[in-house]
Amino acid sequence: MKLKLISALATIVVLGTAAPLASAQNVAIVNGKAVPTSRMDALAQQISRTGRPVTPEMQAQIKDEVIAREIFIQEAQKQGIDATEDFKVQMELARQTILIRELFGNHQKANPVSDAEIKAEYDKFAAANSGKEYHARHILVEKEDQAKAIIAQIKKGGKFEEIAKKSSKDPGSAAKGGDLDWANPGNYVAEFSEALTKLAKGKMTETPVKTQFGYHIIRLDDVRDAQLPKFDDVKPQIAQQLLQQKMGKYQEELRAAAKVE
Repeated sequence: MKLKLISALATIVVLGTAAPLASAQNVAIVNGKAVPTSRMDALAQQISRTGRPVTPEMQAQIKDEVIAREIFIQEAQKQGIDATEDFKVQMELARQTILIRELFGNHQKANPVSDAEIKAEYDKFAAANSGKEYHARHILVEKEDQAKAIIAQIKKGGKFEEIAKKSSKDPGSAAKGGDLDWANPGNYVAEFSEALTKLAKGKMTETPVKTQFGYHIIRLDDVRDAQLPKFDDVKPQIAQQLLQQKMGKYQEELRAAAKVE
């Protein structure tokens, strides 16, 4: 009798400790179904991935969200939505998206962009854009006769900026009086660049410059040493660009290795 009593008491103790443990593993019980705390953890982790800190106040919101989702899921299942063909298709698409995201995420972790790679890319950019920058204006027209007439008009005292606004066919600069702002001559087509770099400061081309776009009248307003952005200012953009290049290369490698029939 004494042994049975001790055994019963032991069972009560075990059950008494197990019940709070089971409760701690669940956020709530919705219509008799347990909602595990792992759902809260997963949702919190998802929020953290976006860079938002998960505060104590947010934990309460996450709990409410997880419970609400369970309520809605149960109703959707009651209506048989999870058995429809459309639902199955959407689930497959979601599965594919998650798998691909994780695949690329793993590749990024295994192949990070190094500071040395970023610096090398910046140095390459600096080398290609060093030298002089030119602040020019131009007037673009379709026919050579038009260009010659405009040159004659400007020589007689016509205002370059006003004529550009009225006559230039370049939508990017016409409204600004033909202003092309500061730029490396390499940014322009070869014929334009060659004519521009031959001009003296304040001078205009004496004859129309023909390019694939039409005929140009070019005026050089100023010249300066190239103003390159500081490395630290553009480092994040370069890193993102290199990351995209690596990801593009990885995707191409996978495509090339795949046997598609």
